Amino acid sequence: MERKMCEECNGKIVKKNVDYIFLGQNLGKFPAEVCTSCGEQVFEEEITRKISAITKQKGLWGLNDRARVNQIGGSVGITINKKIAQFLALKKGEEVILYPENKIKGEKNG
Repeated sequence: MERKMCEECNGKIVKKNVDYIFLGQNLGKFPAEVCTSCGEQVFEEEITRKISAITKQKGLWGLNDRARVNQIGGSVGITINKKIAQFLALKKGEEVILYPENKIKGEKNG
C-alpha cells in the first residue's frame, strides 16, 4: 500500500531509489518511499529481506556486542571482541579517536 503522507511529519511521500548505508558501507541502491520534508525512508518487506541478506553476506550482521568497562590504573578500558576489531581493522598499539554517540547508560540493543 502506497503512503501519501509521512507518518512522522505529514510531509509528501515520493518513490525513489536511495543508497542504503549500514555501518558506513554502501550496500547499494534500493527503492523506497521517501518523505520530501523530513527524509524518512520506508522500504517494502521484500527489499528489507534483500538488505538483510546483503548485510549477512558481507559479514556485517551481528557486529554489536556487549563490553564491560574495566579499571586500568587511573583509567578505564574496554575490550573489543575480535569480530569488531577485524571489521575496524584495529591493530595493537594503534591510536584511535573515540567520541560519545549518546549518554544513555545501560541502553538495551534488542
